Amino acid sequence: MNSDLHSAMKVGIVQFMAFPETGGGKGPVFETITQIAEDEFFGAIEISTIPDSTVRANVARLLASAQIVVGYGAQPIQLGGKLDLNALDREQRQKAVDRMKVAVDEAYELGAQRFAVLSGPFPGAEHEAEAVKLLVDSLNQICAHASSQGSMGVALETFDRSIDKKSLIGPNALAVEVSRAVRQEHPTFGLMLDLSHLPLQFETSEQALTTAKDHLVHAHIGNCVVNDRSHPLYGDLHPRFGVEGGENDVPEVVEYLRALREIGYVGDGKQNVVAFEVKPQPGETSGAVIANAKRTLIEAWARL
Repeated sequence: MNSDLHSAMKVGIVQFMAFPETGGGKGPVFETITQIAEDEFFGAIEISTIPDSTVRANVARLLASAQIVVGYGAQPIQLGGKLDLNALDREQRQKAVDRMKVAVDEAYELGAQRFAVLSGPFPGAEHEAEAVKLLVDSLNQICAHASSQGSMGVALETFDRSIDKKSLIGPNALAVEVSRAVRQEHPTFGLMLDLSHLPLQFETSEQALTTAKDHLVHAHIGNCVVNDRSHPLYGDLHPRFGVEGGENDVPEVVEYLRALREIGYVGDGKQNVVAFEVKPQPGETSGAVIANAKRTLIEAWARL
């Protein structure tokens, strides 16, 4: 493809995945965010909770000075706290919603333009319809809280239903139904799809992105292992591209980018975010895995 990569998308990276030692907002959070902010390859970054108010303020100033698009991922908070936005138990669900409202406040402090969540676990077919209604209600509450303070958008990321996260959302067709329902009250709401989740969802890039095209507001690219249960990286662990036994490398990224281009998400003059979500494994460094991701995207773009 002839157009420049950075003229067709805003390349981002999930900081807390690329630097797992910063999980929970601890460790070298400021230093690793600085590393990304100072790298002109990246026009976007995704961060998560930073409990220390001083560090949070320093990060906010840093990101503002870098003029980088900021996303806030609440997924680690949800997964770590086992917070279920579609819990059938009212108190359990309200606890999850209330914690997300606190996270929304923090996201605004950090200058985030988008706030991402995932659904709770799939409760079984007999409770699916009720869980979907409860999820829509929870998302409406979170969106209302977000819109009361500014223009930050909210996104629902889709995950697998049967292998690792075992989430209600889940199939991308169902995700569109949820998005359509939430958009009745909050038109800026949308979906986040991740190349690394598609093999776990048993959907191709073309299938998933065509289904979600009118609701897609954010895209991730990464890898997974799905065909070998004995593999140490089996499931949703976001290994580097090209890892032995993995699903995604340059050819699959080409397919994903082609589908993103066909639905109009990337292309000349577009600045929608396409963000790496990759994690170094034992014996690997963050720097090498990030460089691997850059090379993979550059080569894939050149092949379009």
